[in-house]
Amino acid sequence: MASTTEPPEPSSGAPLDRRAELSEFLRTRRARLKPEDVGLPDFGRHRRVPGLRREELAQLAGVSVAYYTRLEQGNGRNVSAEVLDSIARALRLTDAEHAHLTHLAKPKHKKKQTARPQQVRASLRQLLATMDGVPAYIVGRRAEILAWNPMAAALFGDWAQLPAAERNWARLVFLNPDYRDLFVDWEQKAIDIVCALRMDAGCYPDDPRLSALVGELSVKSEDFRRLWATHDVKEKSHGVKHLRHPLVGALSLNFEGFRLLGDGEQTMVTYHAEPGSASAEALRLLASWGTDATRAGAGSPSPSA
Repeated sequence: MASTTEPPEPSSGAPLDRRAELSEFLRTRRARLKPEDVGLPDFGRHRRVPGLRREELAQLAGVSVAYYTRLEQGNGRNVSAEVLDSIARALRLTDAEHAHLTHLAKPKHKKKQTARPQQVRASLRQLLATMDGVPAYIVGRRAEILAWNPMAAALFGDWAQLPAAERNWARLVFLNPDYRDLFVDWEQKAIDIVCALRMDAGCYPDDPRLSALVGELSVKSEDFRRLWATHDVKEKSHGVKHLRHPLVGALSLNFEGFRLLGDGEQTMVTYHAEPGSASAEALRLLASWGTDATRAGAGSPSPSA
């Protein structure tokens, strides 16, 4: 089992523009709705752009068009929680999207928290080490992989061989072709990561490491630019991942994510297979091979990822 030390503070990485983020988030949420989706009549008028008009959204939210227009232009100053709730209902926002809107419009100053190194408690590292046969890791802000057990290394690659800055799900998925091969539904994995980074950006727009990461991925990955432009946010705490492992072949694994009490910015993620399944046998084989499987390159990313 291993854990990371955060990389040095980046020399560059301008803060994300919170006003622009708020503007684009509201615009993209409005664009995905049609009048019939929200009970408004559609008289067949030609719409130059998709989605509801600002005046329609303002009507649904019970605010003036001028007020909503200012908000969509990024001016969230003095907006009340009640108004944000009304706009969230009008836009049919999910709980995660509602929280993201609130963070963008009414930010809390978290610069000290952003600058604080992410550390995994010793007891959690010990817990990971005791989870025999269960791939598990802890992920923090910016999709950084903070700690993991040997089974996670056998399943996803020997992250200990990477520099601390490269132990990051976003960099691995978007910049390393091995992970495109590993995840059967690579697109969904990529979407999940971008949605999580968007949530982080709403909470910590002044985080230089996050800004540098987004800038790097935007330059190096067309897929990242495409998904980042959607402004989608969501939290995914459980599901099924289908993998193509280079040593044991196809795997279908259930995953669970647990927010850690005492440090809600960290999540423990575990993977398990249905008892008696071929995937369970494949995990058993990986466990029996132990570190030999890791050295053999089980999903192993290259240091240049």
